[in-house]
Amino acid sequence: MTTDPLYLLPELSPAQTFTDPAKAVARLVELYNAATAHLAHHFEQALQHGRPAKRIRAYYPEIRLTVQSHDKIDSRLSFGHVAGPGSYSTTVTRPDLFNNYLTQQIDLLIRNHDVPVTIGLSDTPIPLHFAMAGTSITVPQDSNLDFTLRDVFDVPDLATTNDDIVNGTRRFHPDGSAPLAPFTAQRVDYSLSRLSHYTATDPAHFQNHVLFTNYQFYVDEFETIARAALADPDSGYSAFVAPGNHLITTHDAALPVITKMPQMPTYHLKRPDGQGITLVNIGVGPSNAKTATDHIAVLRPHAWLMVGHCAGLRNSQSLGDFCLAHAYLREDHVLDDDLPVWVPIPALAEIQIALEDAVEEVTQLEGYELKRIMRTGTVATIDNRNWELRDQSGPVQRLSQSRAIALDMESATIAANGFRFRVPYGTLLCVSDKPLHGELKLPGMASDFYKTQVARHLQIGIRAMELLRDTPVERIHSRKLRSFEETAFL
Repeated sequence: MTTDPLYLLPELSPAQTFTDPAKAVARLVELYNAATAHLAHHFEQALQHGRPAKRIRAYYPEIRLTVQSHDKIDSRLSFGHVAGPGSYSTTVTRPDLFNNYLTQQIDLLIRNHDVPVTIGLSDTPIPLHFAMAGTSITVPQDSNLDFTLRDVFDVPDLATTNDDIVNGTRRFHPDGSAPLAPFTAQRVDYSLSRLSHYTATDPAHFQNHVLFTNYQFYVDEFETIARAALADPDSGYSAFVAPGNHLITTHDAALPVITKMPQMPTYHLKRPDGQGITLVNIGVGPSNAKTATDHIAVLRPHAWLMVGHCAGLRNSQSLGDFCLAHAYLREDHVLDDDLPVWVPIPALAEIQIALEDAVEEVTQLEGYELKRIMRTGTVATIDNRNWELRDQSGPVQRLSQSRAIALDMESATIAANGFRFRVPYGTLLCVSDKPLHGELKLPGMASDFYKTQVARHLQIGIRAMELLRDTPVERIHSRKLRSFEETAFL
């Protein structure tokens, strides 16, 4: 225990340098575990014996890198290197959860710059609530304690939990070092906590490939596909997880009926290497789409795709046709303060190719014949579900001027947040109504073709993710997503 007149601290050992990424991550785990164990121990003591004589504090571990040379590195990779000489740092949380990610990123830094990384303690306190996340210890409200929590322990501070780094508004930390990673430890902890709340699954279950949908049918279909995969010993999939962290490993295992669903029910078809597929039912609306992607982004997925329903805007379309987005008209407004609407959201070639190849493979159509059921063009995203009830002259004119082929309430938000967070993104929608041509989304209007296409839609999304899984990660993480001065970490 370190002696301090104001704080009761764990033993503060000196920083160490490493040229072995595995040993560097092991040291991060050691420091983080010691810090959270210190907080847990003294919190339990406080619950039993009352307010401690001193404030209790522990610090996040950090990674620090100092580069003194302008030596040219292999710039074919969009990450894994810093822009130039200087000091770079990032705080780290849950190094156990991010072990593979941290090992990869540190390894690239060491190899690209031929310098060690320094692992030590930062000067950023760990909030008690985040330290206790994932444990059996519940942090009660102040009213249930005989002391005010923030008088003794550090609590989450939203003044320092933000997106300044990914939004490009923070170039340096207070100590003068530049950001090494896109998110600080507090920002990651905040999202890990919210993910558990919104999805009712532990962040550890999330896979590297994420599908978003706005229709319950896809959830039912996903479970059917998952069970078939578990029945196939050659599929590579090892488990299926439903909300409540209910996990099965065999195709015929029972899952409990969930009587109280979370806001965004989430399901995971897992592989041992984390390269499986997560499906999130975000429901309807850009606010939900932003919330989900805000928090999933800290897990640094390799790709996320929207596979949902949309309004077809062309008379030549039929219910059940697919729309592959290659541009977005953003009228969702939820990201306007973080990413101005004048910022273009480019289509990513690797994602587009994977989606089109998956459509061809599942539908058995290709080339010119594929145009019978799929259009490529602009997808418009709006924040008013009942836009049809207003004067249509303004919206319809903008939709026509944009050359939009489809309209929904989530796709542009998910793509824009993918661009903002440097997560590869894509959109494949299925036409469920044509409001401009008298085909509203009403019971009984679905044709047999439409029902067949909806059943195929999720299969296409999953197949596209499997194709992306076989693509080298450095090719998926396009330099299109990187700005002038980027963090070295992906």
